[in-house]
Amino acid sequence: MASVTFEHVNKKFGDFTAIQDLSIEIEDKEFLVLVGPSGCGKTTALRCLAGLEEVTGGKVMIGDRVVNDVAQKDRDIAMVFQSYALYPHMSVFDNMAFGLKLRRLPKAEIQKRVENSAKILGIEALLKRKPRELSGGQRQRVALGRAIVREPKVFLLDEPLSNLDAKLRVQTRAEITKLHHNLGTTFVYVTHDQTEAMTMATRIAVMNKGVLQQLDTPQNLYDKPNNLFVAGFIGTPAMNFFNVKLVKDGENIFATSEELKIKIPKSKADQLAKLVGKEVIMGIRPDDIHNPDYAPNNINGEKVEAKIEVTELMGNEILIYLAFGNGGQFVARVDPRSKYSFGDKTQLLFNMDNCYFFDPSVDPENPQAVR
Repeated sequence: MASVTFEHVNKKFGDFTAIQDLSIEIEDKEFLVLVGPSGCGKTTALRCLAGLEEVTGGKVMIGDRVVNDVAQKDRDIAMVFQSYALYPHMSVFDNMAFGLKLRRLPKAEIQKRVENSAKILGIEALLKRKPRELSGGQRQRVALGRAIVREPKVFLLDEPLSNLDAKLRVQTRAEITKLHHNLGTTFVYVTHDQTEAMTMATRIAVMNKGVLQQLDTPQNLYDKPNNLFVAGFIGTPAMNFFNVKLVKDGENIFATSEELKIKIPKSKADQLAKLVGKEVIMGIRPDDIHNPDYAPNNINGEKVEAKIEVTELMGNEILIYLAFGNGGQFVARVDPRSKYSFGDKTQLLFNMDNCYFFDPSVDPENPQAVR
């Protein structure tokens, strides 16, 4: 098994910078997920680790060895792609065994590895079938099996679930997580789906425009985002943002706008005192906007009035999409016992204990969180 290190890695394609000064230390046996929108550099980083792209600057290390100039076949990694890339004329057994045959392993060893991998993945009964006889989920497991038989130091997975339907995606997600625990190997996983990242990762590296935004555990990313991008990217539905001005009135600080005047709780007012009189961005997750009739006890709740535009009954919750008179919009996740209809004007309770503030004065494009 092995750790993986990106040390000030840069990757350029002509004048375009795909990765800028990327530094990540991935621990042995860790499940690290690279996540971000399309074009953020996550797949390019994975390809640099795999040896499919040559880095422009910096070091890529597997264990203690710098692998910048090491051929892909000698890096002791196995990669699972978005496309299954199975040989259609070969059986499942031969697809899984192909790489081992190229390495001239003994037949008995190949048989043992393929059968063990098939057992782990629950595809023993499929070994004689051809890929065309398999479902999408079964093909993905064969692709995983082909990687497992190599017994690599590091597994690299590039959006392996994106071709599966929603139900199968959830099932295969759980299978990959169990696989990581059973194998005890380092996994580096790329996805644009933050739900996959949150449910599978030991740690998550959030990227945007080739730059690492934050590297942390899933819970810390959700609870303590470093900046506006991370706050808006992690969480479904996304965090709501409001442009407000901080105003002091007596002993209290208020977040104010044309539609809002919300008192900031004492626990957060001390952090914001230096920004009184300035424009900031306030964020609050849909989970922290409640129907007053079913709000948790002992929260610092502030009432906000808005008009309901859409309701989505999800069974265990209701998502309601609301708008202010000036067109500003936000989303709330409320108790399923709530009774709301299109066009209703209603009051909701903002849990200000869990609100966030971002200061655009230093970096207007990606305001930093106020701590």
